[in-house]
Amino acid sequence: MQVLKFGGTSMGSAQSIEQVCNIIQHKKPNGRFSIVASAMSGITDKLIQCGQLAGQGQEQYRTVLQEIENKHLDTIRTLFPITVQSGIISQVKKRINTLETLCDGIFQVGELSARSLDKIMSFGELVSSYLLAEKLKASGLNAVWKDSRELIVTDNNFGNAAVNFLATNHQTTQYYQQLNADFVVLPGFVAATADGETTTLGRGGSDYTAAIIAAALHAEVLDIWTDVSGMMTADPRMVSQAIPIPHISYEEAMELSHFGAKVIYPPTIQPVMDKRIPIWIKNTFAPDDYGTLIHSQDGNGRTYPVTGISGIQKIALLTLEGSGMVGIPGFSKRLFEALLTERVNVILITQSSSEHSITVGIHEADMLKAKTAVDSEFSQEILEKRIEPLIVERDMSIVAVVGDKMKNHHGTSGKLFAALGRNGVNVRAIAQGSTEKNISAVINKADVKKALNVIHEAFFEEPLKQVNVFIAGVGNVGSKLLEQLDQQHKFLMNELGLHVRVTGIANSKKMAFGHEAINLAEWKTLLEAGEASDMVAFAQKIKALNLRNSVFVDNTASQEVAATYGEFLQHGISVVTCNKIACSSDYAYYKSLKDLARKYNASFLFETNVGAGLPVINTLNDLIRSGDKVNSIEAVLSGSLNFVFNNFVNGASFREVVKAAQDEGYTEPDPRIDLSGVDVMRKILILARESGAKMELNDITNHSFLPVEALEAPSVDAFYEQLDVHAGHFLALREKADAEGKRLKFVARYENGKASVGLQSIAPDHPFFKLEGKDNIVLYTTNRYAEQPLIVKGAGAGADVTASGIFADIIRSAR
Repeated sequence: MQVLKFGGTSMGSAQSIEQVCNIIQHKKPNGRFSIVASAMSGITDKLIQCGQLAGQGQEQYRTVLQEIENKHLDTIRTLFPITVQSGIISQVKKRINTLETLCDGIFQVGELSARSLDKIMSFGELVSSYLLAEKLKASGLNAVWKDSRELIVTDNNFGNAAVNFLATNHQTTQYYQQLNADFVVLPGFVAATADGETTTLGRGGSDYTAAIIAAALHAEVLDIWTDVSGMMTADPRMVSQAIPIPHISYEEAMELSHFGAKVIYPPTIQPVMDKRIPIWIKNTFAPDDYGTLIHSQDGNGRTYPVTGISGIQKIALLTLEGSGMVGIPGFSKRLFEALLTERVNVILITQSSSEHSITVGIHEADMLKAKTAVDSEFSQEILEKRIEPLIVERDMSIVAVVGDKMKNHHGTSGKLFAALGRNGVNVRAIAQGSTEKNISAVINKADVKKALNVIHEAFFEEPLKQVNVFIAGVGNVGSKLLEQLDQQHKFLMNELGLHVRVTGIANSKKMAFGHEAINLAEWKTLLEAGEASDMVAFAQKIKALNLRNSVFVDNTASQEVAATYGEFLQHGISVVTCNKIACSSDYAYYKSLKDLARKYNASFLFETNVGAGLPVINTLNDLIRSGDKVNSIEAVLSGSLNFVFNNFVNGASFREVVKAAQDEGYTEPDPRIDLSGVDVMRKILILARESGAKMELNDITNHSFLPVEALEAPSVDAFYEQLDVHAGHFLALREKADAEGKRLKFVARYENGKASVGLQSIAPDHPFFKLEGKDNIVLYTTNRYAEQPLIVKGAGAGADVTASGIFADIIRSAR
């Protein structure tokens, strides 16, 4: 004997019932079958609505009844030839009339009881199973319909009745011993008391019916045909990378179903597990898919320590605590008895080793009655201040990792909590069973999707890691960054195991987000069609998406954008920036961002603040971390100024050289930003701070070479006019250097806690002398590099190299 159960959308239409019949006919040569059918899709909800409307005294239930009738009649007319329709329609209408009479009675009384609701809800399964049986007969199969209420005996706990297995097994075996049919079709979900009152078996009741029948008959296998191809490593609606689980043990399936996996419910597993009957979960609409086989053998060669991940939402945490609990027996007993009195189901338990507190997780819907019951039970201790009133925390969820092999695999829990911690997911409570098959963590419900994805990535997707990037600023540097990310996408996946997705982009006018990842070949079109840019809204959206391994990239020079970094870091979102404002602003703000990054395990990387793509800051950090001490820093840190003075030769005027630098894009639109030396001051300040100095920008001496009139000119055009006016001043600087055989360089210096910037004449034996084009150079003199400084040199300006530096920081933050 094999038992098959069909449900979900597989009973939702005439077409799907045809598919069910095809599957059954395909199995025909393999022996005798019992077939359990659930209600047509959506019918149970309609039936509950009928009962509720009738109980409220509203006659609109007749309209809903008519909808139910029409749906079934349409199915009959599609499934059956007209010659046999009248008899089937007559049977269905007879049940509709009974249902209407029941609703009329409820309407008159004005009250919907649990007993009446069970009778109403039974209609869906009774009719769908009857139609399936008739369709099998019409297909030439030796099939009969049997009312499950005549086989399955329960108590009178209407809505979630408990099965009397002794009576049920007796009636079931007795019926099947006299059976001559090859196929028996039964309604799922419904049963009856010993007195014949209709009951229902609760959530997942149709699967449970099939398991009860299978266990009673010692079936070879229980097939559960649904609308998914078996159990998955996680809920695919939450984790798009979830994969099917081909084989799973009874115990693993039980744990996953207890913690929210809806493909199968815990009561279904127990009867067949006791008899060691395999359960095969199959997809009605993809019958060739392997599905999931639940049986006594665990793993079947599976290498992952974790089999699956699941979660329960809408959880409340109850905490009973107080010094009066320590060393006093009986507190736990009284707590659970108080909850039992109110029929509050406890999902998770954890207790501190000091016995100072005990915490339990329950369904949020039960929290008010739970608090009332517990506070009442401990009212005397609360009055005497020996314990605190019950602490209730809502808006929680439980995530659980399940696997038989976890107990033999070291580091599983460490890997789990490290993955959550890296992504800013706070764990409120932890529980691990003594069998070590389950580790459960209570987290904020807002973090559930991110947590499930993070855990799934840690255990099932290695070495591939998803990184979600949000970019503010898509000008020269930003657009080059997007180009590089697109170009290197496959390389990052294949060589580094990183799936870098750009999920949001913004400029000063527009912002846009991708449903998944933004197509980098079409980002301009997407951005143009986006909503009006608002940095506050952009930041809020990033936080609300709450995606794992998130990185915020700032390619702007905006004070407003720099002010948002703290918000991101506090949410575990890494920050990568070429914007120097944050790190060169008040020391307190710079320090707070560094502290936040450490506290919330997020990266705060700003390599491109100094030297564009050159490893200037990383080299300095490596020296400090390895125990070296920086004695001095000497550097040419402005590619723009280096370009200007390298080209201020052979009779060219200073004005012409500056204008050429601006036209080439080596300076800001207002060249004074570069020529004033303020930008270089910011850079040497950042290096000094990274060396350990507590320094402010106004602590740095700026030996400006620009005349005051040029600096204070009212416009850029007026600035250029002042360069002409003071052409002699600039010429004198060059001629003096030439006469000494030296070259002009704008140099930044930090030594003995003091920093300065200014134009200097560099001798031929100095490393700065031959610095060409827009290159930067930094000399670190340290305890280890005392006689010969460590030199970092290369291109220090340009969109390409700056973008590559940001790119490198993104990868660094991800790894």
